Amino acid sequence: MALVNIGISDLNIARPPDTLVTYALGSCVGICLVDNRHTIGGLAHIMLPSSLEASDKSGNMRRYADTGIRELVQMMMRNGVMPSGMVAKIAGGAQMFATKLQSFNIGERNVESVKKVLADFRIRIVAQDTGLNYGRTVFFNPADGAMQIKSANGQNKVL
Repeated sequence: MALVNIGISDLNIARPPDTLVTYALGSCVGICLVDNRHTIGGLAHIMLPSSLEASDKSGNMRRYADTGIRELVQMMMRNGVMPSGMVAKIAGGAQMFATKLQSFNIGERNVESVKKVLADFRIRIVAQDTGLNYGRTVFFNPADGAMQIKSANGQNKVL
């Protein structure tokens, strides 16, 4: 078994026995996609809600919910999985800094954008652990679709 590390603004797919992992999700959101019929899973670590806000369109487009999720879905499709067979689990989107201004709550904006993009692909979210004010690390097992979350607040769970 190997750990496939997904960095910030990165994504990848894996097959069993490998496990996908992404560390330090604060306001970022980790999106796990799985299709149990093909035993393949994917994980994206997105930072920002929309590529429309990008000043440099030649930069890393994996950092945005709209373009990063699209690339992950396309990667899974190239491996025989159609969006209609995928389900999603998401984690992160925390509000890491206290503010009363909605525009600065990037975590909440990220979660809303992720949900919209997944809905556009008609990919159902079957589990989530989002919001609040602490970071998370996600381990995703494509063999059974289990998303293990290790939280900075010490509360660990499996979804």
